[in-house]
This record gives sequence, structure tokens and C-alpha cells, in this order.
Amino acid sequence: MATADARRRLREQPIGATILLTIVGYTLVLGTFLLDVPIYPDLSLEQVNLLTDLIAVNNAIATVLLAAGWYWIRAGEIAKHRLAMITAFGLILVFLVLYLLKVGGGGTKEFVGPQLVRYAYLIMLAIHILLSIVSVPVVLYALILGLTHTPAELRRTAHARIGRIAAGAWILSLVLGVVTNLMLNHIYGYEFAMVFVPLF
Repeated sequence: MATADARRRLREQPIGATILLTIVGYTLVLGTFLLDVPIYPDLSLEQVNLLTDLIAVNNAIATVLLAAGWYWIRAGEIAKHRLAMITAFGLILVFLVLYLLKVGGGGTKEFVGPQLVRYAYLIMLAIHILLSIVSVPVVLYALILGLTHTPAELRRTAHARIGRIAAGAWILSLVLGVVTNLMLNHIYGYEFAMVFVPLF
């Protein structure tokens, strides 16, 4: 009964649910970067590097699933599209856990490499971060609509239009994230930077 009631509320108020979930996600990330909350274990360099590689693999798989989901909906294979998109979203939740653990317990890395390459890296990283921030509410809205409406009902919503924007931004963000990860951790180099910003 509670599940049906929650689904009904999501169906009736997808924008409100999107705003609430977006605020929760932003709060988790910003809180990890700005506050020294002692909930993360201290990580060794090996653990940080392992998490970094797990994040890259996770995001590469999510990218493939998103591309497949995009293909399948264009081919009219709704069940495959739905499974691919839900699984990709699940992997993004896994990414969030791994990322917060890595940053909260191990810190962040700054790119060390040739100046021209550094500029390219920073531009790609900035686009990746901006798209990550912007795509959160768009992805959540498309997902909520997809989970709470039948395929026939979805034709009367903004799901297809919003979904195209969400998938495009999400795929580009993930690809840039994987590329910058490879540049930082495997092609060039890095040094650790302070994570927590003193508030006073």
C-alpha cells in the first residue's frame, strides 16, 4: 500500500519529487567538499586509486547502457530501453557512493602535465562538471516520468523530449569524465589537493 501511495505521489508531482531528490544529491556532494564531516574512513593512496579506477569502469558501463537505451527506444524496443536506463541510473548511484567515499576519505587530485594539455584537461573537466550538475534534475525528471507512467501515457508527457536532453548531457558528461580520469591517473600525473574549505 505504501509503495502504491508513493508511486501515486510521484506520478502526480514529478517536478516536486525531482526538486527534492536534486537537493538531496547536491547536499551530499557539496557537504562532502565543504564540510569536514567525519563519516568517511581515511583511505590509502592504493584505495583512492582503486576507487578511481572503479569509478571509471562504472561510468564507462553506464555510458554504454545509455547509448544502448537511446538506440533501443529509437528502434521501438521499450522494455530494453527501460531496463538500460534504470540500470544506468543505478550505476550512477553506485558512482555517487564511490565518488563521495573517494573524495571524503582520500581527497582530490590536481592535474600535473604540460601547460597546453592542462588547459585542455581543465576545459573538459569544467564541461564534465557543469553537465553533471545540470543533468541531475533533468535525468531525475525523465526517470520519474518513465517509472510512473505506462508507455502509452508517456506519449502525452515531456518524457521523450526531456529524455533526449538528459541522455545527451549524461553521455557527454560521462565520456568527458572517463577521458579526464585517464589523463589524470594514467597518462599524465597528479598531486593531492586540500578537499575541505574552511568556512570560518
